[in-house]
Amino acid sequence: EVQLVESGGGLVQPGGSLRLSCEASGFAFNFKSMCWDRQAPGKELELVSCLSSGSDGIYYADSVNGRFTISRDNDRRMLYLQLNTLKTEDTAMYYCVKDRATWTGKVWRFSSTSGDRGQGTQVTVSS
Repeated sequence: EVQLVESGGGLVQPGGSLRLSCEASGFAFNFKSMCWDRQAPGKELELVSCLSSGSDGIYYADSVNGRFTISRDNDRRMLYLQLNTLKTEDTAMYYCVKDRATWTGKVWRFSSTSGDRGQGTQVTVSS
């Protein structure tokens, strides 16, 4: 059974930082590209970032590029997202996602389906 368990969210002031973590089990994590997406109240799901299995392919949405950093530890089956210089518009539920995108070695191919995700971790940016 695929399990993705996110943690690390919380309430932070604008300009602050958080580090999200995702513990994966039930599938061959070290062979899978993994992603983070988010959903704010009343808004559609937004793909935030993806990282290839070997960490050679990285994708960031324009809205977070330069502020967020994705990383992984294949030995520990962990995916991370470092959130810096947070803005109020970053407030959302953040999800760790499997099968959302594939790195070909040159380009990203994004799935038309939403992929498997965990329960999410809430990030709230407010003063």
